[in-house]
Amino acid sequence: MLNKYPLWKTLMVLFIVAIGAIYASPNLYPEDPAVQISGLRGIETTAATLDTVKSQLEENNISYASIAMENGQVLARFKDTEQQLKARDLLDDNMGKEYSVALNLTPATPAWLAGIGGTPMKLGLDLSGGVSFLMEVNMQEAIVKVQKSLVDDFRTGLRGENIRYRSVKQVDDTINVQFRNAQDLENAESYLEKQNRDLLFVSNDSNLTLSAKMTEQKLKETREYALQQNITIIRNRVNELGVAEPLVQRQGKKHIVIELPGVQDTAKAKEILSATATIEFRLVDTEGDLGAALNGRVPGSSQLLRERDGKPVLLKKRVMLTGDHIVDAGSSFDEYSRPQVNITLDSAGGNKMSSSTKSNIGKPMATVFIEFKPTNRVDGEGNTIFEKVEEVISVATIQARLGKTFRITGAGSQAEAHNLALLLRAGALVAPIQIVEERTVGPTLGAENVQLGFQAIMLGFGLVFLFMLIYYRAFGVVANLALGANLVLIIGVMSMIPGAALTLPGMAGIVLTVGMAVDANVLIFERIREEMRAGKSVQQSIHQGYDAAFSTIIDANITTLIAALILFAVGTGPIKGFAITLSIGIITSMFTAVIGTRTVVNAVWGGKRLDKLSI
Repeated sequence: MLNKYPLWKTLMVLFIVAIGAIYASPNLYPEDPAVQISGLRGIETTAATLDTVKSQLEENNISYASIAMENGQVLARFKDTEQQLKARDLLDDNMGKEYSVALNLTPATPAWLAGIGGTPMKLGLDLSGGVSFLMEVNMQEAIVKVQKSLVDDFRTGLRGENIRYRSVKQVDDTINVQFRNAQDLENAESYLEKQNRDLLFVSNDSNLTLSAKMTEQKLKETREYALQQNITIIRNRVNELGVAEPLVQRQGKKHIVIELPGVQDTAKAKEILSATATIEFRLVDTEGDLGAALNGRVPGSSQLLRERDGKPVLLKKRVMLTGDHIVDAGSSFDEYSRPQVNITLDSAGGNKMSSSTKSNIGKPMATVFIEFKPTNRVDGEGNTIFEKVEEVISVATIQARLGKTFRITGAGSQAEAHNLALLLRAGALVAPIQIVEERTVGPTLGAENVQLGFQAIMLGFGLVFLFMLIYYRAFGVVANLALGANLVLIIGVMSMIPGAALTLPGMAGIVLTVGMAVDANVLIFERIREEMRAGKSVQQSIHQGYDAAFSTIIDANITTLIAALILFAVGTGPIKGFAITLSIGIITSMFTAVIGTRTVVNAVWGGKRLDKLSI
């Protein structure tokens, strides 16, 4: 029988629309204005912190909806933004520098919806608010780091070739190697030039010195590498933060733009993004005189550092392993319930650690935490001068030969162990960075943008609705039902996709999809009219109308979908947001406009003897 669907097909269409409606429904519940309080630099928020927040709010007559511990943070929800802003100002003044107090918008999704994974759509920076950073990469520090690495490479290479030298020193932008005799100088120059073709070597026979400088091409490559690697590492850190639809891209020769939608905790974001944390493993100098070192007489091969509690430790300068070889890191507890960081190395790092610890079993090894912090001083080129801060976080005796996996303790708290693991897992920045510009987009501005975008969608939907209803009558009602189902499915799919975020350009994509969604119905309905004018029966006209228009609809939508996928692949930020909603809208519109309307038409008019149609 013409135009009749089997029951299973009708139920399948209803099931898909119902699933879309369920996962779109969390967006009907408005977000609660909230203030979140989280610890900085490893400080943990506890029940005592929660009690402090509650008492301060009550003492100052600030009403709140609820206060609870969520994901290791104190989260206070409010009924309106006025109370939220008052609470933020109060807590910001009273909680001290150990805590970050930030505005937030918290989902109010019912428990049963959250239990099946239902969450509202994530909104972009222009809708939900958030933070935007312009960060500058310290290129001079990147060059200095490469030069220090070259010094170590020179020493290792010359030892490996049995070429004797007096010293290898870095002076400004030059590496000077001094030798005992002319033969060693000649052998070293021949060897080092072959190994380092991107360096300029100049020998001085009078004082038996070989000088090496980086070429302009090498300097350019070093700067480019530092910028690109920092971008990659920052992206990894942003992913670890769980931010939806972040933007991380270069701007010019030494700047990086970072946009974090939905993040109001700027202090926490800055702590994670700008941290240049890495670690080094060194042997403790057990033969050196610690007392003499404290009086300023530090052996040339050693360095005096301190633990977190101020206890001095004399370490060997030679680094056994750096954090560059870390491929994974996670936090947990040891057998004494102390926080620890579990580390996994790459193959080269595993071999280095194995060979370094093989001959040092029974000796103490220190884990050194290294961080670069910006100062108020600048160099000749106007770049901020960074201060290198080194701290011993653990000293442990090497009990056995270590390999690719091991653990370090002494992180202080579980929160600090978690942050350290995050930084090590994402990678240490190649060069220090500093924030030169910071912008915060508040939730109020975002709410206004959401309202304007929603009005644009509703206006477009209303105009199309009226046109279809007037021009196609009963079949126009069917098209409008499909149009509504299409909107529900777009919102449902956007809510289900992890990492997808709705932006203002994304709203423009939805408005465009609303117009495109009825194109397919217009093609089908006009073809049905043509078939009826040609004298065919109603059922044959409906059948031919859908079948004949299908290939045209598929061709038109696939070409548009290809263009949207290209925009997604090569675009960034707003363009990507537009491409996401457009792609989803095209796919859902093909389903609702062809299969969805056919289901309704078959259910209402299919298999019946009809002389005319309201079309």
